[in-house]
Amino acid sequence: MPELDNSSDDIEQENSVKENKIISKNDFLKEISSKYAIVCEDLFKDYEIGDFIVRAVDNVSLSIHNGEFLVIKGPSGAGKTSFLNLIGGLDSPNRGVLYSFGVKISDMEEESLTTWRLLNTGFIFQNYNLISTLTAEENVMFPMNLSGVAFKEQRKRAEELLRKMGLHERREHLPFQLSAGEQQRIAIARALANDPPMILADEPTANLDKKTSQFIRDLFKELKDDIRTIIIATHDDYLINLADRILSFDDGKIIDEEIIRKFE
Repeated sequence: MPELDNSSDDIEQENSVKENKIISKNDFLKEISSKYAIVCEDLFKDYEIGDFIVRAVDNVSLSIHNGEFLVIKGPSGAGKTSFLNLIGGLDSPNRGVLYSFGVKISDMEEESLTTWRLLNTGFIFQNYNLISTLTAEENVMFPMNLSGVAFKEQRKRAEELLRKMGLHERREHLPFQLSAGEQQRIAIARALANDPPMILADEPTANLDKKTSQFIRDLFKELKDDIRTIIIATHDDYLINLADRILSFDDGKIIDEEIIRKFE
């Protein structure tokens, strides 16, 4: 029976290769966490609708810098909302790799993804998505409660945000007692409750009156000045003019890119 060749040189070489791979991966994660809020490669998202498969996101690869204000444009059904849901951790891709702040979230279990999402992202939905049985103040407190923030601090933070939104006097009102513009401002306060480094918004000024739309536009200008990563799907020219980069989506793909400000 022949003897196995376990020379020390071969073992050292194998260990060196493994160590270099670990160092290389650590360097990669360190680099993307310091520079990028989002790094995704070959993302696909399919939905089953009856007997049909609809591809909402089709082989998208993209990097989004920390502090970047990114606008996504495109017609209804282009895949904008589906893409926002993926990069925000509300949904998972069928295929592809997705890193957010250096953490691979594309294959996270739901429980871990929920925790990550609470701490890192704030969502602003076109239809507000407020909890109908909670008051304005309780809706803002809700994500802080899930994150384990002490009740006293929850209430203090909620009051501060509601004052900022001009809605402190409406804090005890339920969503059905509020106008569309007031509900959207509550939704924005909720998105900011945990002070996340990244804000995602889906048509945040759609279907709102002129005064409320301007209030929200000015608020996004403040958020940009805070050097917070902001990703918005919108057709609002004012918000588009705030962008560092504009992506055009259609059929689940990026079909055009306009860079206004370069990040190094």
